[in-house]
Amino acid sequence: MKALWACASLGFVLVNCVHGLERWNVSNRSLVSNPLLVGLTLIQSAAAQGAVCLDGSLPGYHLHPGYGSGANSWLVNLEGGGWCGDVSSCVFRKTNRRGSSNYMEKEIPFTGILSDKREENPDFYNWNRVKVRYCDGASFTGEGHNRAAGLFFRGQRIYVAAMQELMLRGMRNADQALLAGCSAGGLATIQHCDEFRALFPGSTRVKCLADAGMFLDTADIAGGRTLRSFFGDIVNLQHSARSLPTSCTSRMDAISCFFPQNVLPNIQTPLFILNTAYDVWQLQQSLAPKTVDPQGRWAKCRRNHLFCDTNQINFLQGFRNEMLNYLKGFSTSRQNGLFINSCFAHCQMERQDTWYASNSPLIENKRVATAVGDWYFERTLVKAIDCAYPCDRTCHNLVFKTSN
Repeated sequence: MKALWACASLGFVLVNCVHGLERWNVSNRSLVSNPLLVGLTLIQSAAAQGAVCLDGSLPGYHLHPGYGSGANSWLVNLEGGGWCGDVSSCVFRKTNRRGSSNYMEKEIPFTGILSDKREENPDFYNWNRVKVRYCDGASFTGEGHNRAAGLFFRGQRIYVAAMQELMLRGMRNADQALLAGCSAGGLATIQHCDEFRALFPGSTRVKCLADAGMFLDTADIAGGRTLRSFFGDIVNLQHSARSLPTSCTSRMDAISCFFPQNVLPNIQTPLFILNTAYDVWQLQQSLAPKTVDPQGRWAKCRRNHLFCDTNQINFLQGFRNEMLNYLKGFSTSRQNGLFINSCFAHCQMERQDTWYASNSPLIENKRVATAVGDWYFERTLVKAIDCAYPCDRTCHNLVFKTSN
């Protein structure tokens, strides 16, 4: 199966996402003037640990130091960017920033939850803010090597090496820490949440935030399991089983444990789930991909939700209900938080327009950034679940300019 790529428009940068040879050309509404640009640091100690990208190059991260009241607070953001589940697609990733630090940007903009401006990021603007780059193709879980293809599946080692580096750079003294991630990074956040908590003493406030990481093991429009098949390819190719939480793998198969819905029940660390009820990546690549829609009945709906007919909307309402059902037990814990808005989007915490802006999406008049801050600092319980589409008029829905 070809690689599936997850993406969003981040900051002022329009991200063109590749699915096979296709491109997602997404209208961008997240323009930010003069964003903070943060340089890339390669983890020099990683090579000795075999903690390398798919092509064997060093992994890296971007760090902007905290100050004042945030000097000892750390936000670690695991980058997303899809996965690769076969040799050819992983080899392809070696030719770009998703598989090699040789192609990574030397500087990237920090916007949304990474912004250094109080008016854009009121609760975390002066924290130590880190973006760990993603170059393994298995949500920081791989542990293997394909010598013939020259592929290193070392996502778990990269995660460990990055955390060791950050601890040496001051994170060991943190009094507050938040592990976060979007899309494939959101899935990685869920998988590594308790592992992150274990880095710190009990006195440190440690929590996790998963944005657009609730990938469901659910039926597609043809009754098949497109995403389960693909996740199975990833787990088997990259030998991810040994890196997945044993609290799940002790009772279920490894492929099932790659899905967040099966990991959530056993996570001990406070976790916030930020997700749209109608995730457009899952709509396009899992629920109604071209491979199971040969006649193109879902083509317009995949591109723009306004073109979905009644039957298609009903199918998507079923998907929403299934997600909410999996989150029922999770939501009963006082320590956990939710912000599930009824939008057709994917990733909201790094986009300034969806994180914290005058026209940001709302649930009960609360923006995403406010909800996350209220939950993290325990100002109030946050269990925000939107009413079903089309009730929400504050969404920043993604509309695709080319047919998918």
